Parts: sequence; C-alpha cells; structure tokens
Amino acid sequence: MRLTLLLACAALVGTLSAQAAPAPAFTVASITDGDTLRLTNGQRVRLVQIDTPELGQRECYAHEARVTLSRLVPPGTRVRVETDPRLDAVDRYGRRLAYVFKGRENVNLTLVVRGAAAPWFYRGERGRYAALLDRTARNARAARRGLWGACPGTAYNPLAGVQTVRAKAKPKPATSSSGKKCHPSYVGACLDPSVSDYDCAGGSGNGPGYVKGPIRVVGPDEYRLDGDGDGIACE
Repeated sequence: MRLTLLLACAALVGTLSAQAAPAPAFTVASITDGDTLRLTNGQRVRLVQIDTPELGQRECYAHEARVTLSRLVPPGTRVRVETDPRLDAVDRYGRRLAYVFKGRENVNLTLVVRGAAAPWFYRGERGRYAALLDRTARNARAARRGLWGACPGTAYNPLAGVQTVRAKAKPKPATSSSGKKCHPSYVGACLDPSVSDYDCAGGSGNGPGYVKGPIRVVGPDEYRLDGDGDGIACE
C-alpha cells in the first residue's frame, strides 16, 4: 500500500513538473512577411490569430508590417513558440500556427498594438488571447496607429483576413500643352491654381485673373465662376 502511494505521488510530481516546464526556445533564422518567420531548424511559423497585409500583392502597409516584425524578432533572436489547444497546430502549407514569445512579450499581440496586424479568427475560432487581441485592435484603430492610419479605408473584420485600402490620391493639377499647370476643376481653359482668384472676362469682377468662357466645371468651383450651378461657367 505504501509503495503504491509513493509511486502515485512520484507520478503526480512528474506530471506537474512537465506541465510547469517552459516551452523550448528556438532561434529566428529569417522573416518572411509581417506574420510569418522561419526558425533555424527549418520550421516555418505563422503567427496565429492575426493577419498582416500581403507582401506579394503589394497591399498597403505590407512592407511596414514586415519591418515591424523584423525589428521585434530579428534573425538570431531566441523565441518561444506556443500552439493553442483551441486551434489547429499546422496550416495547409505546413506552417506551425503559434504565438511567438520573446521573453515575456507576446509578439502576436505587440503587432496588433502597433497597428501592424489585425486579428483574424479563422473559421470563427477564438484562441486564448482572442478577447485581448480584439480589444487591442479596436484601440489601435481608434488611435489610427500603423495600417489604420496609413490605409484609412481599411475595414475592421476579425472574421476575415485584413484587406488594406490605400487613401485616395488627391487629383493633380492638369497641365496644358505649354507645360503650365491648370486647375483640375475647370475644362476648356487653363486656370493657373497659383492665382488667388479668377473672374469671368467682361464681368464686374476685379480679378486678378480673368477667363473667357464658356468653360465646364468638373470639380469644386473654387473661384465661384458657375453662378447658376449648371456646370458651365462664364456663359
């Protein structure tokens, strides 16, 4: 009886020791993109529950996300790689799905804090840090950090991979055949955008610029030349 009890205690101690043992450390060999890295043992690790813009598709903030991960865990960094029992351990590409820790820092979470990544709960599955990732991403978006500021049209949807949208470029002034810049809101005459004001030639305005119409107004009527709002100025 005593021997049985001693064996049971020994087994329990061994189990507790195994549970308390820290995950083994690995060394980072290279950074693939904003959410994938390779270890020196050849294993590829996809940071789980997050997503960054696609580098191969040149999405907005893809390069910056890769740079952020590279600075967090540059090649040679010792990291712990922890899978989540609630989630798949390997994806269809053979990459290990895991949280990456540098010391006590959860790198997956740090990427979201900095706005370099957004949460992605693939198939709606939520891991042990899902609530924290979601809350952190909403804060980063409100503060316009990282991709949320650089790609302002990006929607927040943690049930799908992040798809960044670049800011719309402002229209550039048109250029006349002589190389002179023309205001993009007016077609039919070249109005120099550096002139403070224009009036219709032959009218009562005092310039300093004058334009002979009719001309079309295709944008904001900065010089208020289209008095009746019909899209034709200086009729």
